[in-house]
Amino acid sequence: MAKTTVVGSNGRIGDLLASEESDVLLGRGDVVTDTEPGPIYLCTRNDALDGIVESCPEERRKDLVFLQNGYLDGFLESKNLQDNTQVLLYLSVAKKGLAPTDGVTSYNPEGLTAATGVHAQAFADRLASLGLKCNVVTPEDYRPAMFEKLIWISTYMLVGTAKECSSVGQAGADHTELVESVIKELVAAVEEKEGLKFKDGTIERLKAYTDVVADFPCAVKEFEWRNQYFYNLGCSIHNELLKECADKGKLGFELP
Repeated sequence: MAKTTVVGSNGRIGDLLASEESDVLLGRGDVVTDTEPGPIYLCTRNDALDGIVESCPEERRKDLVFLQNGYLDGFLESKNLQDNTQVLLYLSVAKKGLAPTDGVTSYNPEGLTAATGVHAQAFADRLASLGLKCNVVTPEDYRPAMFEKLIWISTYMLVGTAKECSSVGQAGADHTELVESVIKELVAAVEEKEGLKFKDGTIERLKAYTDVVADFPCAVKEFEWRNQYFYNLGCSIHNELLKECADKGKLGFELP
């Protein structure tokens, strides 16, 4: 049986996934040294990825499993890892050790978490052992789903921050029309740039997920991995909201 490594096992998601006695548990600054093949779950912030990949033995890089939010395409292509296993994680853990909230919604009772790649089934099996759902999908089906999650995090967090909402739930409830306008704008921008087509129901899917994580606080962060994709495409409503956040001193970074 392949050995599983969990990088970032001291964090909320890493602690959740590190559920087998045979797992190799590494902190965010530790280096992968085990030569035995098997999935390496990367449960870290995006800004830690470069160091992890560079320190990982060449022969083990194909086993790296990316669980991060955001737009990873450019980074993965720069490392020649675009075919690696990726996970679209629709679950949250409020505090290390607490029970997770699964991405099961009224619109998608099968759950929204998805995985693609050589270790996708192993990841789905790991979640199933924890009572959580995960759909194993093709790369072709994963791609629009990835962009849909990127749109969710880039819309609800942005609107909530610009309008000084306490949570994504408040952003969706108090600014429904604005949220939907941003989603429509970003969907159209992705379809034009990437040449892909979203399944019908994007607004409904994202609203239903927001209902599940309604208390999640709003913040615009990890700009280069999230909102910058849309900023660079010149999405006008989205970019005006970013400028509104900047004018209100709500951003921890300077806009390009």
